[in-house]
Amino acid sequence: MLVKGNSDLIKDIRSILLIQLGDIGDVVWATPTFRAVKEAYPQANVSVLLRESFGSLLEADPHIHKTFEVKRYNGSFLKKAVKQLLFLKEFRNENFDMVFDLRFDDRGAFMALLSGAQIRVALVYPGFKWRNFLFTHLVEPPVSKEIIYGAAEQSLRIVREFGIDTKHKIPRLWVYEKVKKRAKQLLDANGIKTSDRWITLNPFSRWHYKEWGYEKWVQIVDWLWKEYEIPTVVVGAPEERGKSIDIVNKCKGRIYNLTGRTTLDELAGVLSFSSLHVGVDSAAPHIAAAVGTPTITIYGPSEWLVWAPLGETHSVVTPDRYCAPCHQKGCDGSGTSKCLEELTIDKVERAIHGVLDKSGILTT
Repeated sequence: MLVKGNSDLIKDIRSILLIQLGDIGDVVWATPTFRAVKEAYPQANVSVLLRESFGSLLEADPHIHKTFEVKRYNGSFLKKAVKQLLFLKEFRNENFDMVFDLRFDDRGAFMALLSGAQIRVALVYPGFKWRNFLFTHLVEPPVSKEIIYGAAEQSLRIVREFGIDTKHKIPRLWVYEKVKKRAKQLLDANGIKTSDRWITLNPFSRWHYKEWGYEKWVQIVDWLWKEYEIPTVVVGAPEERGKSIDIVNKCKGRIYNLTGRTTLDELAGVLSFSSLHVGVDSAAPHIAAAVGTPTITIYGPSEWLVWAPLGETHSVVTPDRYCAPCHQKGCDGSGTSKCLEELTIDKVERAIHGVLDKSGILTT
């Protein structure tokens, strides 16, 4: 059934599930949708289904009742089966009345069906027609091919068809004080004072074609210290620890390495203390922006008009190549983006100087 708003379907709703099985950035950009649903149905428990380990990022969100994570269990077939059944029991005990799947993957569709909700909503996806049959109500995609500014619209457009909306379109993450305390303890242990000015840096992405040359980041770190005496704190995932060590060892400027040293919620805590975050298109800029930290993000082949953080305190650096953004995973299937290889250091330095000067960080 195709719907364009049907308020009669959502009377007496007491428990709502939102499925967002995308990357961390997708989760952050969906926070306005989580808020919109809670604002529309304050009496309802709003839960979110996420990928494994992502739940801590939303624990402090006042609009969310509970988070569930799709996990891969270890052990024998029997042990894994028992754990899956226990998870499904807890999952079904929420007695969901309505489910919104905010993505197009088949796993989310099956979880929507397993939720037991009588009302299951998703966007029509022509590429997987069988998937559409797992939902009771489908929302027609927008006809317009114009660029949607801000990725929050990708999920808001689904719930909006049911009369659910919010004036808060910019993603926001809440961080518990206890988490900020842990983050501060980690910073203190590494000689980093939260009262000082310092910049967080994330040169890494899951996708190599989004990365800027590591040797260029070394020059940025050295320039920040030589020009402004501003130290840098490198952040990233555990699997990026080795690459971060190589960068740190080549730097002459003051630099600290917290790569792989934080949980996801602690990363949000660290970023909340940062004066500025600089990095490539990855999870960190989305988290930094959502906790209120100014950002500068380098974009190459991906669409910055959709994914760049919104607001005057956030900037992007884009290549001069006419073909960018091309939305490709590297040039000619190479996995490497020439537009980023050609992006000069001085262009990034000018962007950083502009933000530092405008924000008043240089005068503090």
